[in-house]
Amino acid sequence: MKKLFGTDGVRGVANVYPMTTEMAMQLGRAAAYIFKGGRNRRHRIVIGKDTRLSGYMLENALVAGICSMGVDVLQVGPLPTPGIANITSSMRADAGVVISASHNAFQDNGIKFFSADGFKLPDDVERKIEKLIESNKIDALRPTATEVGKAYRIEDAAGRYIVFLKNTFPQELDLSGLKIVLDCANGAAYKVAPAVFEELGAEVIPYGVKPNGTNINAECGSTYPAVISEAVKKHRADIGIALDGDADRVIVCDEFGNEVDGDHIMAICASDMLKRKLLKKKTLVATVMSNMGLDIALRKCGGKIIKTDVGDRYVVEAMRNGGYNLGGEQSGHMIFLDHNTTGDGIMSALQLLAVMRREGKTLSELAEIMIPLPQVLSNTRVREKVDIMSIADVAAKIRDVEAKLGSEGRVLIRYSGTEPLLRVMLEGQDKYEITTWANEICELVRKHIGEK
Repeated sequence: MKKLFGTDGVRGVANVYPMTTEMAMQLGRAAAYIFKGGRNRRHRIVIGKDTRLSGYMLENALVAGICSMGVDVLQVGPLPTPGIANITSSMRADAGVVISASHNAFQDNGIKFFSADGFKLPDDVERKIEKLIESNKIDALRPTATEVGKAYRIEDAAGRYIVFLKNTFPQELDLSGLKIVLDCANGAAYKVAPAVFEELGAEVIPYGVKPNGTNINAECGSTYPAVISEAVKKHRADIGIALDGDADRVIVCDEFGNEVDGDHIMAICASDMLKRKLLKKKTLVATVMSNMGLDIALRKCGGKIIKTDVGDRYVVEAMRNGGYNLGGEQSGHMIFLDHNTTGDGIMSALQLLAVMRREGKTLSELAEIMIPLPQVLSNTRVREKVDIMSIADVAAKIRDVEAKLGSEGRVLIRYSGTEPLLRVMLEGQDKYEITTWANEICELVRKHIGEK
């Protein structure tokens, strides 16, 4: 079992264990030791971050730790997580580090790693990093003189990433005549995202592009799609695009302000790829959180779905193992493996816009491909993460609800990998019924392990 790493790196309240400068330095030292791999040359690790205030202290600690092991650091400043993955692989660096807590509030932060090929680390490598920190094995390794690492700043990183993104959009198409409301969540994409869409010809109405260190994800971005919904109606825009703090996910709104989530975007893009014979093995990879309506939509188009545990890293793992090229999550993480190695909100929006242009249809017309079953998601804060089925009355309630739903719905209970939350998801034909049952399950959970 991993102790530090969750489903998406190490995460927590900044300046509280494990998200401290001391731990950041240790993570930097351990990662540098592993990624050097005994090869006799200068080694380089890319570091980027989002716009959180705590990013400065954690970045400096990571740089110190990495340089103390004789590895150079390439600092790119605020840049989306997928941009750091791209810079890492394109510059032939040994690894990449992202300082971000994604969609969490500003007081949280996180540290996640990419290997040289731009993919997130597998569990076994994260366990090796943890063991190095626990064992103190590398404490005595202290390069000196010219063997100490040096930090460099890559001034054109944003420009490189903008060019890369534009090259993923079909050369024969552009965005001229489109009006886009764009919410960057006061996060890592506040500069690059508007530039990409504008340079492709769109009229961009920007929101969430004035970060101050504390307003990242603050009632904006993909976790607050109401912002773009209202803005689309106000400005009579063609589409609203909302990114999260590190821009690895996206939620959009159609021209009427209706939310279009990751499941709908995947249905639209997968059906387009099926038509053009580009969806490998006619298969989409999704997670257990995706709505059953997505399964139905793909079957009608002649495709199929395989499902993984929640977390984009598990989606990518299944895609790589199975030879698939499109996958993602309902939350808006989507991976177009023909273009990038991780979820990329800007790129996902570009692929959706390309379908709109190619088909000559509005987003509302395209979204009709999928009719979702009513779905309810309730979160309950917990003080500990125990096997939920070991709590007798909670288990009995879950089995009772499953029996009532039968084949026309489902119950999914899981803990968050990044927060002290239990997530209760129900799907069924009757929204009132499943809402009532979800609340009853959550109430029983709070009674036993709820946060005090």
